[in-house]
Amino acid sequence: MNVLLSPQPPLLPHQHESPRHSPSRSMSPFTNMSASKKRKADDDGDEMSVSPMSSPAISNRQLTRPPKRARAAELVGRPLPLPRLLEALDASQLRTILQTICDQRPDIAHQVSEHAPRPTAASTLHILGEYQGRLRSAMPYGHSSADYNYYRVKQPLVALIEAIADFTRQFLPPVESQTSASLEYLDGATKIIHQLPDWDNPTYRQHKEGAYDEIARAWAVVIQEVSKRGVGFNSILTSEHWDQTLNKHNNQSGGQLNHAMSAMSAHVGWMGMGANGSASSSNDPNSIRNQLMNGTFGAPVRVGPW
Repeated sequence: MNVLLSPQPPLLPHQHESPRHSPSRSMSPFTNMSASKKRKADDDGDEMSVSPMSSPAISNRQLTRPPKRARAAELVGRPLPLPRLLEALDASQLRTILQTICDQRPDIAHQVSEHAPRPTAASTLHILGEYQGRLRSAMPYGHSSADYNYYRVKQPLVALIEAIADFTRQFLPPVESQTSASLEYLDGATKIIHQLPDWDNPTYRQHKEGAYDEIARAWAVVIQEVSKRGVGFNSILTSEHWDQTLNKHNNQSGGQLNHAMSAMSAHVGWMGMGANGSASSSNDPNSIRNQLMNGTFGAPVRVGPW
């Protein structure tokens, strides 16, 4: 007897699935379970492999653009801030501006004088060297008359001498309390004066002679101040050979530092300074100075040929 079975509707695969064959009935339940898990993983992989850009739903949508930023305000000129303005100025411009302000405002000038650091001997001698360089640059080339040469260099010459006079007072007591700084400056300033031009005309020589007189009196002030502080301070003049340095300066100046030499002789007289202001020979073993330094002062005097 034939039994008619109603036809089963065909199973259509999922639109994202690839057609698979139904597992056979002979497979175990565990096999069916693993197969179903595999199909699930395959289904997820297929869905992830679909590109979003290829989706018809996304391609039909219009991409939204970010809103435009507000238009920036137009640039306009403005003066430099004060720190930037000062940064753009060189040292000469700064000095000119500061000098102008101090001339107009005495209170600001007082504050600048109070708070500005004091110059050292080395920095001051460097400034005097710049004045000296300008004097040398003004000297004419070739053979010229003395009058022509003098008037060519008169302005930088006077500027250098005035600078030496102003800075010298800075290194004198009681403004300068360090004797070593005073002596270092006086030594360097005296060397600069030695290099000033020599003139046959007595009127032109007055500049250099006046500079010598000024620096000699400065040496005397420092020596007198050193002598007030006791014998320990007097040793600075001898142990560091400032007495010999001053003597060399006096010889190079042609004896124009006699005022300083007299002060050295009066306040450090045990050195054996001569009456004419010149130091006696430091190599003389019979001098009191060398006897004191060698420890032979007061030793018995040998008599006879033995």
